[in-house]
Amino acid sequence: MRKPRQEMIAETRGKLIAAGRRAFGTIGYAEASMDDFTGEAGLTRGALYHHFGDKRGLLQAVIMEIDAEMTERLNEVSAAASTRWQGFVDECSAYIEMALEPEIQRIMFRDGPAVLGDISQWQNTPGCIAALSRSLDRLKADGEIIDIDTETAARLINGASSHMALWIANAENPEAVSKRAVAGFKAMLGSLRRQ
Repeated sequence: MRKPRQEMIAETRGKLIAAGRRAFGTIGYAEASMDDFTGEAGLTRGALYHHFGDKRGLLQAVIMEIDAEMTERLNEVSAAASTRWQGFVDECSAYIEMALEPEIQRIMFRDGPAVLGDISQWQNTPGCIAALSRSLDRLKADGEIIDIDTETAARLINGASSHMALWIANAENPEAVSKRAVAGFKAMLGSLRRQ
């Protein structure tokens, strides 16, 4: 029995994304070839071009998948905290610390910006800013933070956390930089807290 077309399309995309993710995560974007993806997935270059246009398009799809996984993990971190404020701080800090993970470091914070450009212009950034704004709106309604324009604060937090992650990913000693980055970031967030 033949699979439905939509199922076949999703399966092909999934195979190519998985193969791309392994290659990008281990040898990096520059060293990965179209043959790496298609050979591992058991597919043709035509399938890769059809679904993603080119290697850059495949990288974008891999980044979207990793970003969704990161978001899921961050939501779990936030939900585990004892207060909404602590959840917000923990979630933001965990994002920065994820830059220590080899796959995330290479794909999201080294190759991604090198190939796709400024991380603040990626297609997932508006969703991140909107989620931060909603969190800040709730914190403001709870009286936890100062009276501040939440979209502005969300954009500042997003930019700072992204920049910290990029700093860690490209540092000679990522562990040491991570400790400094998280401490500084928490101090910055603390300035939002109502005294």
